[in-house]
Amino acid sequence: MIIVDAALAQRHREGRPIRVALVGAGFMGRGVVLQICTAVKGMQVVAVANRTLEGARRAYREAGVEGVRAVETVAQLERAIDKCTPVVTEDAMLLCRAAGVDVVFEVTGTVEHAARVTLEAIEHRKHVVLMNAEVDGTVGPILKTYADRAGVVLTSADGDQPGVMMNLYRFVRGIGVKPVLCGNIKGLHDPYRNPTTQEGFAHQWGQNPSMVTSFADGTKISFESAVVANGTGMRVGQRGMFGPTVPVGTPIQEVADRYPIEALVEGPGIVDYVVGAMPGPGVFVLGTHDHPQQRHYLALYKPGSGPLYCFYTPYHLCHLEAPNTIARAVLFGDATLAALGAPRVEVVAAAKTDVRAGQRIDGLGGYMTYGLAENAPTARVQDLLPIGLAEGCTLKRDVPKDTLLTFADVELPPDRLCDSLWREQLRQFFPDSLHPK
Repeated sequence: MIIVDAALAQRHREGRPIRVALVGAGFMGRGVVLQICTAVKGMQVVAVANRTLEGARRAYREAGVEGVRAVETVAQLERAIDKCTPVVTEDAMLLCRAAGVDVVFEVTGTVEHAARVTLEAIEHRKHVVLMNAEVDGTVGPILKTYADRAGVVLTSADGDQPGVMMNLYRFVRGIGVKPVLCGNIKGLHDPYRNPTTQEGFAHQWGQNPSMVTSFADGTKISFESAVVANGTGMRVGQRGMFGPTVPVGTPIQEVADRYPIEALVEGPGIVDYVVGAMPGPGVFVLGTHDHPQQRHYLALYKPGSGPLYCFYTPYHLCHLEAPNTIARAVLFGDATLAALGAPRVEVVAAAKTDVRAGQRIDGLGGYMTYGLAENAPTARVQDLLPIGLAEGCTLKRDVPKDTLLTFADVELPPDRLCDSLWREQLRQFFPDSLHPK
């Protein structure tokens, strides 16, 4: 981001770094701390919250930061920030409440905990960056409403595929081409993968097996697609998306004919994905242009011969790009990606195997469910259970493999904020669909 680097350099010269507090010190959270501490001038990680102090300390240690202090109160945190002392804590709410924090960066992959952190940060007038498509794709639209009222930015992150996709979408739209498909490039999709099948890959890269499973079983890409749909006004062409599989190594420019043209050009466009194309794991946007002379120019410039033109970003660099979003939010009030209003697409829960009455549903990327992207109006008419709310629900009846779960199939856990926010989201955007629960 060319304008961002100059603005950060100015903050560095003035001795006024953007003060960042991270919630979550897993694989990706540690990467964000490493990037800011070693490569970004004009920005400072003032605190890291994690469910274990050792995990938070590890994030600083891997970034070469010493003199870290553990705190238990807001007053202790604020004094540490004033003295430029890096802080770790097990209480994420301290980061949301303390003066001296400009932005809270949430990177846990949770829904309930992340919703609490996000809402608390917004209530204390902090900008919030989410590297968490799960919470964004479940209750992002209502959280965006809260952020707008508070006058702060709530946004997904650059580097994560939804943010990269949105940057490309904005570029394509900005040159006068109409985006009709925003797509992910995947290497694998198997809805029946589970933490046991993915354990070896996860161990190889130092990642969580459940998170890796959510990548493989389609849940993660469904959340990412939903977030992009909610930020662009697009939809899915069918439940679960088309998701064509092409021979490994197929150039992304050659996949346009794998999607039904009418689904792309009739209506607001679609979000989707392709398996096997190159360059992976990048993103792509298909667009159209009405002007015959511009189509002639586009043919010369080689994004395609029409009627669909292919634009792509060959990579997404996750934590390396994430600081750009922090700077955009704090310095320019610009969200990389945020919901426009009502949810356009939801991620609904399907049974990964035969599940039985009395079982409690495990977490995302687990053994029991996988996520499918569905247009929100359809999901509400059919009373489908969002997978972001499924964890911890108790099944009231047997549900066969590959069957979509509904609210009638489960008993929700008591007193969860995510359920309350989701019902508020329904009241605001789909009042006629509100489930009595």
